[in-house]
Amino acid sequence: MIRICMVGTGYVGLVSGACLADFGHRVTCVDVVKDRIAGLRRGDIPFYEPGLDLLVNKNVADGRLFFTTSLADAMRDADVVFIAVQTPMSDSGEADLTYVMQVGTEIGALLTDYKLIVTKSTVPVGTARRLAAVIGESLTQPVFFDLASNPEFLREGSSIEDFMHPDRVVIGAETERSEALMREIYRPLFLLDTPIVICGIETAELVKYASNSFLAVKISFINEIAAIAERVGADIAQIAKAMGLDRRIGPKFLHAGLGFGGSCLPKDTNALAYIAAQVGSRASLVEAAIAVNAELPERTLAKVRELIGDLTGKTVALLGLAFKPNTDDIRSAASLEIARLLLEADVAVRAHDPVAADNFAKVFPDIAYCDSPYAACEGADLCLLITEWNQYRQLDFTELARVMTGKAFLDCRNVYSHDHVEQYGFRYDCFGRPRPQSREQSDD
Repeated sequence: MIRICMVGTGYVGLVSGACLADFGHRVTCVDVVKDRIAGLRRGDIPFYEPGLDLLVNKNVADGRLFFTTSLADAMRDADVVFIAVQTPMSDSGEADLTYVMQVGTEIGALLTDYKLIVTKSTVPVGTARRLAAVIGESLTQPVFFDLASNPEFLREGSSIEDFMHPDRVVIGAETERSEALMREIYRPLFLLDTPIVICGIETAELVKYASNSFLAVKISFINEIAAIAERVGADIAQIAKAMGLDRRIGPKFLHAGLGFGGSCLPKDTNALAYIAAQVGSRASLVEAAIAVNAELPERTLAKVRELIGDLTGKTVALLGLAFKPNTDDIRSAASLEIARLLLEADVAVRAHDPVAADNFAKVFPDIAYCDSPYAACEGADLCLLITEWNQYRQLDFTELARVMTGKAFLDCRNVYSHDHVEQYGFRYDCFGRPRPQSREQSDD
C-alpha cells in the first residue's frame, strides 16, 4: 500500500484518487474549496460521471479514501503527492500554470522528509523543472525530493474504465526510487498486462499533448472530408468505415459532426501550438485542426438557414448541450457557439439535456430549459440534435411532428438517416451524407 496525497478534487484528481484507492492505496484528496470537501464527505460528487459516486462512497466506507482542506494533513504521512489542479488555457493558448506553481510553493514549505511529487495535470514541457525550482526555493530545511510526470488519459463519461483498464500508463521518472514507487502504485495493472511506458520527464510531458492533438487532427480531417462528401454526393459514414478498416488508420475518431470540445482537446491543441512557437517550430497540422473545428458552428448555422430560411423570430430546439454524452461538461462545447449564433440571429431557443442544463443556464440564463426533448420541441420550427445521448437515438418522430410548428430536423451527429426522418414529413439534413436531390440525380 502506498500513501497518496492527491491535490485537487476536480475531474482528474477525484477520479484518479478514487481509482487509486480502489487499487488498495490510502488516498487523501485535498482541495481549498471548503464546500466541495464538505460535499464529498457527505457523498456528493461535484460533477456528473457515471459510477463515480459508487466508487467514491465504497472506498470512503472501506477506509481508503479521505477528504480534507489541509494540505499539511494530507501530506504528513504521504509517500507520493500528486498534483491534479487546473491548467486552464490563457488568451495566448498557453497553459496557465498558476495553480500548479502555487501548490509547488506550498509543498516546499511543508516538506520535512522525502516525497515523490508527481504532476498529473496536463502541463507543458519543462513544467517539472520549473516546479522543482519552486519547491526548492520554498524549502524551510534541506530535504530530498523527486519529481515525476504521470499524464492522465481519461475520457469524460468513461473515465473509471479508462483508469482501471488503460491502453497504457506513461511514467516520466529519473531515479530508481521514484520509478519503483510509481511501479508499485500501478502494480494492479501489471496483472492485466497493461503497457507501462517508462521515459524521461520531458517525454512524458509531451506525450499527452501529442496524443490529444493527433486525435483532434483526425476529427478535423474527417469533418473536412464530410464537407467534400456533401458536395459530391458521397456518404461520409461509408467513407469512414472503409478508412477505419485500414489498420494503419483505425475506426475511432472518424465520426463527422460538430468536432471536438471538452476540457482537453481544445486546450491541449492550443497549448501544443504555443509550445511549438516558443521553441521556434510550428505545429501547422494542429493549427489547421483548430481552425477546422472552429468553423463547424458556422457551418451548422448555414444548414439551419437552408432548412428554415430567415431565422428572425423563429424557434429552434436544441437537444443535447454537453460536449459529449455521459457528462455534464460544457467546456468548449459546440452548443455554446451555436446557441450564441442563434440568439444573435433573433431566434428563440429552447433546450433539453439530461444533466448539463444547469451548467448551460449559467452561461445562457434566458434560454427556455425543458424537462424532456418533446417539451423542448414544442412550437419549434427546427429541432437541432447536438449531443448523441442514448435517449435521443430513439426519438418518437410522430410526437415531434405533433408538437413542432415546423418540420425540420438537423442531425449534427448523424444518428438518423434521411429515409427514417423524412417518412414523418420532416426536412432533414446532417453532416457528410448525400441529400435527397443528390441521390435522385445519381439515379437518373
